[in-house]
Amino acid sequence: MAEIEYFKPNTVSEALKIAETSKHPFRFLAGGTDLFVNRFQGNDKSENLIDLTFIEELKKIEIVEDRFHPFNSPNSQKNKNSNTKEAKITGERILTYLKIGALVSLEEVTRHPTVRNEFPALENSCRSVGTPVIRKTATLAGNILCENRCIFFNQSDWWRTAAGHCLKCEGDICIATGGKKACFSKFVSDSAVALISMNALIEIASSSEKRVEKLENIFSGNGVKPRLIKNNELILSVLLPMGENFRASFKKLRLRESLDFASLSTCVSLNKRGEIKIVLGSVDPAPVVVSGKINAVTKELVKECVKKARIVENDVFSRKYRKEMIPVFLNKSFTEIFSNWKT
Repeated sequence: MAEIEYFKPNTVSEALKIAETSKHPFRFLAGGTDLFVNRFQGNDKSENLIDLTFIEELKKIEIVEDRFHPFNSPNSQKNKNSNTKEAKITGERILTYLKIGALVSLEEVTRHPTVRNEFPALENSCRSVGTPVIRKTATLAGNILCENRCIFFNQSDWWRTAAGHCLKCEGDICIATGGKKACFSKFVSDSAVALISMNALIEIASSSEKRVEKLENIFSGNGVKPRLIKNNELILSVLLPMGENFRASFKKLRLRESLDFASLSTCVSLNKRGEIKIVLGSVDPAPVVVSGKINAVTKELVKECVKKARIVENDVFSRKYRKEMIPVFLNKSFTEIFSNWKT
């Protein structure tokens, strides 16, 4: 392997400065459970690594109160200067969030009492990732940014050379579909499926600004470049709204109960206002999101989910089987979350 430059920043600002001034392609390194496999297979050829594991400020889980319009930065000058009275006048909401730092391991997420009590679907989704050893190392942000997968891409370099390079590795065709315009590598983050269903926000920083986005908005739907986060931007934390009384059900289809990536993952959530949010993973280059109300015809919601999922033959399970399992998982989830529900 070629020599690489390796950086060990101790603060977020230091990491962002290194990224901003880097003259060579680089990757941020957290747990490394996804990145190093891709490097070993020749699917990542970045020349520099910026190791974030020494940044203690990104390893906290805490409950925070914030006063901001949902998708504006909580650090904006306007919100810094506002007080409770002004917030009521302007219509700003004072919200309480569970703030999970980007470098919190999946194992720590599953053990945190607030996650277990308020967001058990997130606990279940994180517990479904990899193996116990992997979960002790893999980080929440790393799992959210897990690279899209396809059985024609996640192979060794010599295998891909023999079979032919696809759109995701500088080829001119999608081997799964035979098309030349779109890559359908599948979005596979289990934690993101659960987080999006519970209206999670994500805090992102560059050297010049911080911003807060809906988590679902960072995914492009383009299998070659599946995320809208710039290379020199860094995820700081995930924000989950407290007090929503979420009832949520996460389910995952895979060959083995451990280690394997999802062939289909689903999460259905219901909040205290009777709002339903369904998220599918591993059946499209981006998360499939469908929303409804408690009085909605669930059959129609399922139908919409199946219609929106762009499933192709790029998985160990067939396209037909994965498609048929969507209503199976969703109907089971509806039964679980609607039982004894009260407004």
